[in-house]
Amino acid sequence: MKISYNWLKDYIKTDLAAEKAAEILTAAGLEIEGIEKVESIRGGLQGLVVAEVLTCVDHPDSDHLHITTVSVGDGGEPQQVVCGAPNVAAGQKVILATVGATLYPEGDSGEGFKIKKSKIRGVESLGMLCAEDEIGVGSSHDGIIVLDPATKAGTPAAEVYDMQDDFVFEVGLTPNRIDAASHYGVARDLAAYLTANGAATAARLADVSAFGVDDAKALPVAVTVEDHAGAPRYMGVTVKGVKVGPSPEWLQQRLRAIGMNPKNNVVDITNYVMHECGQPLHAFDVARIGGGRIIVRRAQEGEPFTTLDGVERKLSGEDLVICDDKRPMCLAGVFGGMDSGVTDSTVDIFIEAAYFNPVSVRKSARRHGLNTDSSFRFERGVDPEMGAYAVRRAAMLVRELAGGIVSSEVVDIYPEKIGRFEFCVNLGRINRLIGAEIPVATAKAILIGLEIQIRGESQEENGDTVLDIAVPAYRVDVQREADVAEEILRIYGFNNVPNPHYIKNVITYGNQRTADRLIDAAANLLVGLGGVEIMSNSLTKAAYYDGLTSYPAENCVRILNPLSGELNVMRQTLLFNALEAVALNVNRRNGDLRLFEFGNCYFYNPKAAEEPEAKGTLKPYRQESRLAITVTGLERQPNWNRPKPEMSDFFTVKYLTEQLLQRFGVNIYEGYYETLSSDLYSEAVAYVIRGKKLFEMGVVSPKLARGVFDLKQPVYYMEMNVAQLQKVADTVRVSAAELSKYPEVKRDLALLVDKGVTFSQLREAAAKAERKLLKSVGLFDVYEGDKLPEGKKSYALNFVIEDTTKTLTDVEIERIMGNISAALEKATGAQVRA
Repeated sequence: MKISYNWLKDYIKTDLAAEKAAEILTAAGLEIEGIEKVESIRGGLQGLVVAEVLTCVDHPDSDHLHITTVSVGDGGEPQQVVCGAPNVAAGQKVILATVGATLYPEGDSGEGFKIKKSKIRGVESLGMLCAEDEIGVGSSHDGIIVLDPATKAGTPAAEVYDMQDDFVFEVGLTPNRIDAASHYGVARDLAAYLTANGAATAARLADVSAFGVDDAKALPVAVTVEDHAGAPRYMGVTVKGVKVGPSPEWLQQRLRAIGMNPKNNVVDITNYVMHECGQPLHAFDVARIGGGRIIVRRAQEGEPFTTLDGVERKLSGEDLVICDDKRPMCLAGVFGGMDSGVTDSTVDIFIEAAYFNPVSVRKSARRHGLNTDSSFRFERGVDPEMGAYAVRRAAMLVRELAGGIVSSEVVDIYPEKIGRFEFCVNLGRINRLIGAEIPVATAKAILIGLEIQIRGESQEENGDTVLDIAVPAYRVDVQREADVAEEILRIYGFNNVPNPHYIKNVITYGNQRTADRLIDAAANLLVGLGGVEIMSNSLTKAAYYDGLTSYPAENCVRILNPLSGELNVMRQTLLFNALEAVALNVNRRNGDLRLFEFGNCYFYNPKAAEEPEAKGTLKPYRQESRLAITVTGLERQPNWNRPKPEMSDFFTVKYLTEQLLQRFGVNIYEGYYETLSSDLYSEAVAYVIRGKKLFEMGVVSPKLARGVFDLKQPVYYMEMNVAQLQKVADTVRVSAAELSKYPEVKRDLALLVDKGVTFSQLREAAAKAERKLLKSVGLFDVYEGDKLPEGKKSYALNFVIEDTTKTLTDVEIERIMGNISAALEKATGAQVRA
């Protein structure tokens, strides 16, 4: 949300620098994410001053140029300037662009042009006398600007034109702070903070006490509210004889400063008032209100409605609409209709201000995929009392800037007033919670500054002050003492709370084996191995799962009121989030990646939900904690010592995964790899341990990587069940023993095996043949070629054998290797090559 500092100062008197105000607002809980300086005239008229024309003679080599001497009143030598304006004359006060100044003519979006010392037809010129359009203060080019003779020479042009640079704050508004979604709301927090810290001030809205009805019977519009639950308060007023046209420059500048494009004076006023006080408004063309009646009702199921964007939508019976006697004109609190808004031919208008039920607005906005400034405010809960100010303020501005007369009484349908939240707070208890002794007077000043009424005060026996308070209805997040403590603390200032005493007790986890500790340890390891952790949204796109067999679309947990079509289901796998992150980085020339993510995946079981006999035994919804590792691009950047680029491959992600297992003491030989067939991968394996799949990994299918995410480089991916990892890790028992006094023995075997035989099969067979003395099995060479029989390949394995009680003899070693060779041949048909 953007806030103009100059605009903000309309509601609070302060001379704080913009940076200091931003610092205070951030401390008060409204984080200022950025400050942008905005110049009302591009360049700020820097280098332009008022000059007096002392002499003016015709140029000897031109029939239209003049040679002038001008003074800027600093006691220095007059400067010679060649000017071609027909209206230049001695004795005038003019605007001089000095040498070095940069001018930005009206309509010029380029870099402008710089004034340089020059010669024009052989005569030296030290500057330029300016017309309106040449410095961006107007559109006239008939001649140079001639100022009031009383203007003092040497005055900066910025002062002549009352140049006021603005600063625009980018406010990171949290969902609970819709009360601050306006300039007045931000000013209220700033005023409360200043008051609490000794600079008593208050935020005040514009005065609307002069509002009056010019002719109450000139243009009545009948209003009927059929659904008070959807529209607890509905207000409106008519203005007759309006002339629609461009807004004045000051209003356009205000809107442009916060990123809005001016449209016309009526629409601009409604936007201005909304950003002033937080109350959305809508202006209807009275001539288009059928029957001169406005009806607030629920839509009929399937009722057609064309919104301002030209899209025809089918309404739901739950949608609240603003209608005339024939058709819907507006989707309440969300979007206006095509045929009801203000146009250049509009003469009479009806200005609407309302308090709509936040839940109703939120559901309609999500149902139709619409997100507007109005819905943003209504669905979070605007101030039900602010409409009375807003509708009068808008009517007065329309009367002032667009003409016309207020032609009806203010309609205010408010059958059941929305009350404040009333409860008691103990200031002593709040101080103990905060850890600071905030004076009672300061706490009370903060509450009053936040428009929280103090209706009573009492003392408890221990001396604590108890206040009976009433919190405004728009502060739906402040309904208990703890909430009030937060409000007092953020305005008082977190930095004003003294440092606590050091805590002497030490908290330890001991030997706890929690999921959080496992995740922390795994993350630390992966970061140490060059990984970067990512965090992505659990909501994702349903289209990703269309046609998948690995993760069928029917197993998606669907969102009833999705934020958008891009976020309409819960993810079943972390893969698509990972590919989104890879695509984002690759498109920004950062394609060498090692990413990992811990996150939950969610599953729906239609059988459990639909079959009565399954209910009670199967749960329709399930979630799993997963770990994903994604590798792509270069594994190592080339350098002078290793000039050849080294690309990541399947074995990169395999290495990272096995390092992770080793970190938690999992014996990789205890499980085995099996080939995995999946529409997510072109090649993949699954690792099974103790009868359950722990993870799967492979090369992401080009059809998915390239076809969906436009990734031209291969991507390698692993996804692991974290809960299953924890179960396996929990059974690991660490033991210590003396280092063996006896040497280990290494032997190699070259084996001829069928192409379908995997290393894990050979390793498993060898481990079964010698459970006691075989310490490890490694694969150090693979050969396939025309020198081998068809359908065969050669594996070279390394075996490490050790007896910790004695030195192995040659006879024992040969016996062990013979047993291993026989076991390999029996299990896989492997033949020992000579």
